[in-house]
Amino acid sequence: MSESVFVGLCRKLGTSQLVAMRRDVLDIMYLVMNHSAIDEENKAMISGSYREGFRLKTSDIDFMAWPNHHRVIWDLYQSRFYNMHRQSLIVCDSSDSPPGFTLLYLLSPNTRLNIYEAFVRINNRYYISSSKYRHIMASTSSCNTKPHGPCASVVIGATEFDQVHCFLCDFWPPPASSFRERCRSWPQPHIVDDILRNGCHFVAIGHKLGNHAQNEWRISFSVAEQKLVNAMNHCQFLTYGLLKLFLTEVVNCQLDDGDKLLCSYHMKTAVLWMIQQNAISHWCPQNILECFWVCFKLVLKWVYEGVCPNFFIPGNNMFLSEVYGEAQNSLFDRLYGFYKKGLTFLLHSPSLKSYLINVLHNSGPYILLDDHTLNSELAIDLKLFVEIDTYVWCHPLKPESNMRYLHIIEHTIGSSPMSQTQMVVLQKLTVIVLQNLAFISQRKTSEAENKLGYTAEKKSCYMLKLAARCGCITDMLYLAMYFYKTLRYMEALSIIEVVKDKLAQPYVMHNFKVRARKYIDAVGGRSWSTKMRQTVTWDIRLYNLVHYVEELIPEQISGFQNNMPSLSVPPFIMLHMLEIFCYRFRDTVKAQRALDDLETLVHYDQGVYVDLLLRDISWQILGICQQVTGNTRAAIYSYKRSLREYPLNKIKTATEMRIQTIRNRNN
Repeated sequence: MSESVFVGLCRKLGTSQLVAMRRDVLDIMYLVMNHSAIDEENKAMISGSYREGFRLKTSDIDFMAWPNHHRVIWDLYQSRFYNMHRQSLIVCDSSDSPPGFTLLYLLSPNTRLNIYEAFVRINNRYYISSSKYRHIMASTSSCNTKPHGPCASVVIGATEFDQVHCFLCDFWPPPASSFRERCRSWPQPHIVDDILRNGCHFVAIGHKLGNHAQNEWRISFSVAEQKLVNAMNHCQFLTYGLLKLFLTEVVNCQLDDGDKLLCSYHMKTAVLWMIQQNAISHWCPQNILECFWVCFKLVLKWVYEGVCPNFFIPGNNMFLSEVYGEAQNSLFDRLYGFYKKGLTFLLHSPSLKSYLINVLHNSGPYILLDDHTLNSELAIDLKLFVEIDTYVWCHPLKPESNMRYLHIIEHTIGSSPMSQTQMVVLQKLTVIVLQNLAFISQRKTSEAENKLGYTAEKKSCYMLKLAARCGCITDMLYLAMYFYKTLRYMEALSIIEVVKDKLAQPYVMHNFKVRARKYIDAVGGRSWSTKMRQTVTWDIRLYNLVHYVEELIPEQISGFQNNMPSLSVPPFIMLHMLEIFCYRFRDTVKAQRALDDLETLVHYDQGVYVDLLLRDISWQILGICQQVTGNTRAAIYSYKRSLREYPLNKIKTATEMRIQTIRNRNN
């Protein structure tokens, strides 16, 4: 039964290879992004379950952001490690705070205005109020955020992001000094040293029962926790994942948010304590249900006693302000009810039910599958390319910022051995940076003198050709967009014909769907870099700060005003749109033929070539093409259909404006 559950968890949460691949993608992105900002004024990182390697639908994507020119110190003697003219120092004062929390006061005068605005006076000293700082940072955000604990939550597209503003401390906290002493057998000494070197963060939220609840800051060990989770073997990681599933699908199922006293952080804490205390001798697939049961009993004990000790600062009881009184009794009764049923309560989990029933109905031995059996070559490739498409991006900043990206990528490749995953991520990132540089430079070309403009245009064209050679099939369409934008219609059409020919190959992925046998015959056993160039099609991402095609500027403005960093356009939609725009100046018959193809695609495709979530922009582009070719009646119908689709790209403002423009002209 344990082996069956292990296989089920591998399919639900990921095999060891897949989890490592996910971590590699985010690790290399974090490395490049945080070394590329020219002023290095701010730093950020993805934290939480996504960084750990989970991809559960119930999980938010957590970001931590902090000002790089501010540092927190624990004692004044630590100030000697900093240049006081370049860094503003903040000092901890935990003398009157519960374990795991502290007050922060500013030592040096150089600081941001928003930190000054967060000052409160306590005992003749100016402290930074966590509640004020949280409010100020939320009010200065360009996104429409809503508070969520210490976080500011915002929905972008179909994904919810939680951003927490914090401060960084380069030193390991003295209240967590026992951590090193406890690390005798796990994790390995070099991991412990790495954790201690990375210090901690201070998150803008206080303890509910503290003397200064509105002004205190919580000590955060997000970086250390990520390193500890990475140090787990796969059975330990899946045990943690099983506890998360148990929590969301069984314990908290059908409970209101206010009644959900346990969270996944408590589950993680239980696993960390069990690993470090050697409470389980064998963390292996054949033993995973026992591993889960021991961790579950620890959580049950914590609830009974009303004490959940923080892994790094055991004196910090994380149940203190939540799990007590009637709520504690109710939670214990609920958990004890599961305990009395034994492991059969896992049948209440939709994710695991079928794997348990299969074993109960079959008395024969269960064959434990390995990574290669669980995930075919094609399945792994698809998951990697989805991961890259989702998380590999580069915001189009100034040209010098993009050049710095290229330098960092070059340095990263040359500085240390890279995994194949990291190499293909850097390849994709390089393509995006080259595209950004080309279109940003082209925007300035029209403002330059003729000779300088000619040189800049040649460079832009060269960068896009290089990106087309290094990128996936649909990256060639950026070159076609550039030729259209610079009025070179025949060159744009020649690129479109090449893309059409490549897209017609039987082994090409369309919307992450592909004919398995044809794919393996064509690129089986080849590198991910080769597979990406020869078989992958990604949606066209148009960053809303850069104008690629003049006809789509209203849609980009609408998206930008609604917190969307980019428009996502299906490649076949973009291909037909460019074909129509180019032919309308040269051959109306071919333009109409391309329009007919676009209409057929938008009206009848069932998610094969056009993602169902991207039908808003697909109907919109069809309407634009119908409008520019003179069929305003059909255009209004298409715009109205766009309004009825899921608003992934947030283009409603542009759609309504286009409808109103047609009506005004008709009147």
